Amino acid sequence: MAKASSAPAAARAGGERTGTLPRRPSLDSMGLGAGKRARLKRLLYDYGPGGGTMLVLPIDQGLEHGPVDFFANPESLDPDYQFRLARDGNFSAIALHVGLAEKYYHRYAGEVPLILKLNGKTGVPPDAEAFSALTGHVEDAVRLGADAVGYTLYVGSPSQDRDFAQFSRVRLEAERFGLPVIVWAYPRGEAVAKKGGRDSLWAVDYAARAALELGADVVKVNYPVASEKDRDSPAPYNSLALSADAAFRKVVESAGRALVLVSGGERVGDDALLAKVRSSMAAGATGIIFGRNLWQRPFDAALELTRKIHALFAEYAQPLR
Repeated sequence: MAKASSAPAAARAGGERTGTLPRRPSLDSMGLGAGKRARLKRLLYDYGPGGGTMLVLPIDQGLEHGPVDFFANPESLDPDYQFRLARDGNFSAIALHVGLAEKYYHRYAGEVPLILKLNGKTGVPPDAEAFSALTGHVEDAVRLGADAVGYTLYVGSPSQDRDFAQFSRVRLEAERFGLPVIVWAYPRGEAVAKKGGRDSLWAVDYAARAALELGADVVKVNYPVASEKDRDSPAPYNSLALSADAAFRKVVESAGRALVLVSGGERVGDDALLAKVRSSMAAGATGIIFGRNLWQRPFDAALELTRKIHALFAEYAQPLR
């Protein structure tokens, strides 16, 4: 349901607490046109946790992974489960492809903001030359009442030349219609694997910066994971000794004036999930986009965990700037 803001009173009034919080890019700083600003304001302040944060529920896994992800919670195979969770859990938005939007969103339009994913692929071919073809268009997003569009960009893939060209066309259309663009920025390909791997700080940091340079308004990234393969990363990444929190702060800095969302990935325990939320927000992330970690569990349990995430987000709420 819509609301003005869930920011604490001190934050709304510009009290002392905001001075101790990590600074996220403000709407004023992002160079947005009126349409993009209005829609991002709804996602950040009028729906979901509010206070300039964003909690997104994705349901694009059926295309990307196949039905296998729904076995853990058979009820989640019906997309109505995720739509009810997004509504009752007061999410900022739900993210999905055009087919699900056309067949299920009409019952929730006006209650749950929509992020329409515009490209995708199946999990059948290998990722060596990863490329996500268009599955929808910006005009579909406008017709369906979406507040933003989503695009998966594979940084480092041998197919990145046509990926960049395809994204450029999407970006121009989104600009014309005033829709914010959220980029799923994923390192992929053999060259990435040889330079530390797709979860290395070098790869995630590069992907965040590439998305900013190409025109993303919001960037979705994975949390970098340190490993022995980091020594194969280009200098100076191969000699950095950063904590996990410091490494993610580096990624947020590289994203510049694009807002950063953190990917949930595969399901983890509740304590690990909440720790990831807190560390991400403390490092300057705008929010999280967790799917399987929430809807791969019974509805009441998913709602309870969502309430805990809301409570954490409230600690990082900031006034509209």
